[in-house]
Amino acid sequence: TDEEKYSQFLEEYTIKTIVKKYSDYVRYPIKMTVEKRRLKDGSEDEYETVKEDETLNSMIPLWKKNKKEIKPEEYEAFYKDKFMDYEKPLKVIHYKTEGQATYDALLFIPSHAPFDYYTKEYEKGLQLYSKGVLIMDKCKDLLPDHFSFVKGLVDSEDLSLNISREVLQHDHQLKLIAKTIEKKIDSELKKMLETDRETYEKFFKVFGMQIKFGVYSDYGIHKDSLKDLLLFYSSSEKKPVTLKEYVSRMKDGQKDIYYAAGETTDKIDMLPQVDSVKDKGYEILYLTDYVDEFALRALNEYDEKTFVNVCTEEVDLGTEEEKEALKKENEDNADMLKEMKDALGENVHEVRFTDKLKDHPVCLSSEGAISLEMQKVLNSMPNGKDAKATVVLEINSNHPIAEKLKSLYKDDKDGLRDYAKILYAQARLIGGMSVDDPVELSNLVCNLMTK
Repeated sequence: TDEEKYSQFLEEYTIKTIVKKYSDYVRYPIKMTVEKRRLKDGSEDEYETVKEDETLNSMIPLWKKNKKEIKPEEYEAFYKDKFMDYEKPLKVIHYKTEGQATYDALLFIPSHAPFDYYTKEYEKGLQLYSKGVLIMDKCKDLLPDHFSFVKGLVDSEDLSLNISREVLQHDHQLKLIAKTIEKKIDSELKKMLETDRETYEKFFKVFGMQIKFGVYSDYGIHKDSLKDLLLFYSSSEKKPVTLKEYVSRMKDGQKDIYYAAGETTDKIDMLPQVDSVKDKGYEILYLTDYVDEFALRALNEYDEKTFVNVCTEEVDLGTEEEKEALKKENEDNADMLKEMKDALGENVHEVRFTDKLKDHPVCLSSEGAISLEMQKVLNSMPNGKDAKATVVLEINSNHPIAEKLKSLYKDDKDGLRDYAKILYAQARLIGGMSVDDPVELSNLVCNLMTK
């Protein structure tokens, strides 16, 4: 019945819970007469029931206090209790603004990601108060997606207590507050990067992927504000570096920022193309998160320096004489290279000689908008099976294998076709990809060994 349904709101526990949640920080005391048991005066074992007034609310919210008077332990205890976390926050941001948008904010950057953070189930948002009264538990409009990891609350006297969610979404004042919150978080993270690098690297290890998502999402409208928050592992420094730090160390005459993508830094380090670029003294950024290359593609450039994947045709490190010699090598052996391409069918767009490889005999590179690593990422997603990189099998023109292939073309074209398949499989394995037909590869190698 309705009477039973609503009678729960007359229960002492329910009333206390509601007041604690919604009106704990109302500036005036909220009192309720409650019954309590206590020892009778002069008695050691006889109790009596008495009625007395109990204040249910705290009245003075932590965020209204002067932050200079608040101890770190108080922030920590408040955060753990309010947001049900077992670890202390990595960063506390407590401030007050006045003017067009007047409000108090107490924000926290967690030291770890919630278990559901990178899932669709995660809900972002800050608690929204008006004059100390909670009007929304998770106001998602206060945080941009790239800062969705931030927890905390905002208290503004400019918002109506009885405003509806629908009206709130279009509230001009709320949009002003959200804009200033985004700027504040951005400036605090940049300050942390400059003054407390160790803490920032801890932060980025946990939430860096979300910053990278922010770079390319919404058609890259946030990329300029977020680009200086990015960190990538450096081949020369052996640690995460910013794009600004990379550019500051660029060699004289270097026009591009070089990067390579893969599952781990160790696997990237073994790529043939990486070896040759490092050998010429260039620093390479190692991208190990699946979102990394998409973020750099969205940026396109940094400080007028273009991003170049070392595993693509875009790498241009040779002299004019070397380029001419390589061009002639490919022209002179065009028929042989076409024979190898035909043996591989649609697996490759082209087979060609290269002088970019140091000691390695072969590698796979790509042309066009989709790299080999991007192809892997896209094909792992729903509806991404059609994504295909334009693959090129590159053979080291300075490796003994080049002369062997020329010899086979003259005397044993079937052998040349087998070599093409073996080299292609070898290049896939080196690039961190699986072999399409392991049985065929095994048979080809065995036949070669018994010749």
